Amino acid sequence: MAFRKKADIILLHSPDVLVVPECEHPDKLKFGVDTQKPSSVLWFGANRHKGLGIFSYGDYKLKLIRDHNEELKTIVPITITNKKKTFTLLAVWANNPGDPDGTYITQVWKAIHYYEKLLKSKRTLLAGDFNSNTIWDKPRREGNHSTVVAQLEAKNIHSVYHRFFKQEQGKEKHPTLFMYRHIKKPYHLDYCFASADLANAISNVTIGKHKDWCSYSDHTPLMVTFDV
Repeated sequence: MAFRKKADIILLHSPDVLVVPECEHPDKLKFGVDTQKPSSVLWFGANRHKGLGIFSYGDYKLKLIRDHNEELKTIVPITITNKKKTFTLLAVWANNPGDPDGTYITQVWKAIHYYEKLLKSKRTLLAGDFNSNTIWDKPRREGNHSTVVAQLEAKNIHSVYHRFFKQEQGKEKHPTLFMYRHIKKPYHLDYCFASADLANAISNVTIGKHKDWCSYSDHTPLMVTFDV
């Protein structure tokens, strides 16, 4: 929340694309004079203080894909383009309290089925706050975290963090959330999944540290660099 007050700290890392869950509406984004302005901004949500923001910088542009299922609320298909390349992004904030089937990972489960054809493309990414981890799997629920991961892997789409650091789902050594900003309440809830062509082009993956980010958010950023 209040992304306008936090943009400068993340822009020090020179992102091409940012996925910002719990982001305020663009009308509220009054950036400072010296803050780099995004090339494109997309925003989705019902609460103007807390939606899903996607920002691009430099020569990258964002465009909503026509086949957007608005019932999935803040899981959104986007095309990222510059003069040389095109990428497909499923930006994720898994949060839909109005869905009786499930608020969090169920939304991602529904999305990967609805956007099945889209996820067959090369240069495809899913990134954001999944609000989920294998440790909370409900075995009888078809769309739990593990089945979502397995479904994506069947499409040759992989978690870049787990691939880069050789981690197992549910046993992550690097948290992305500290509940109530408390260092003793760590969880790994934020992910970037990439199609095989991008997963094979990872040059770096970084998870922000609690001491550097706790004054800004209960989440720390997941930053991925692809050599493309």
